[in-house]
Amino acid sequence: MKNNQGGFTLVEIAIVLVIIGLLLGGVLKGQELITQAKIKNVANDLNGMSAAVYGYQDRFKRFPGDDNQAAERWQNPSTVSGNGNGVVGAAGVGAIIDCSAAANADSENCRFWQHLRLSGFVGGDATSVLAPQNAGGGVLQAQDGAYGLAGLTICSSNLLGKIASAIDSQFDDGRPNTGQVRGAVALNTAVAALPATYVDDGSTVYIVCKSL
Repeated sequence: MKNNQGGFTLVEIAIVLVIIGLLLGGVLKGQELITQAKIKNVANDLNGMSAAVYGYQDRFKRFPGDDNQAAERWQNPSTVSGNGNGVVGAAGVGAIIDCSAAANADSENCRFWQHLRLSGFVGGDATSVLAPQNAGGGVLQAQDGAYGLAGLTICSSNLLGKIASAIDSQFDDGRPNTGQVRGAVALNTAVAALPATYVDDGSTVYIVCKSL
């Protein structure tokens, strides 16, 4: 009896493998492009914040958030002035403040964003104190120092290791525990716990802070 059952030829199997390889390559390339876009956006955020803060300081001679003439200047019922002591909020360690919580809304860290919006240096609703989101799904925050850094510091949260490492390398030395850019695992904000390297495992997220 003749067996009509046929199988795949080597050529057919090779074609299938090539197609699978092309599809996987396309997926990986797409993921890399997305990651590079996120790195670029986070870097632009940090550069943009430096320009906004220096612009505000040059025009009003004060830091946003700390500006003790903000309410008088804009006559906006929702505006709260800072205390004018030359720093934005209390000394921080990198922990992100939830500006959507009523208890934090009038803090200088949160009013920082409203003052910048009122002045036009940052876009958005001028009545809002909410921090802008970053490309990693986290937020930006301004505070007085973080992770051993001194002075006004901008932090960006929820950054995967690959993004955090790229940002640190772009602006500084690539090490989370030294230089003017520092980072820590989001669940551990103690200065003593700063890691020596960033871990790129696809799940560990960091808060990265840059001194202005």
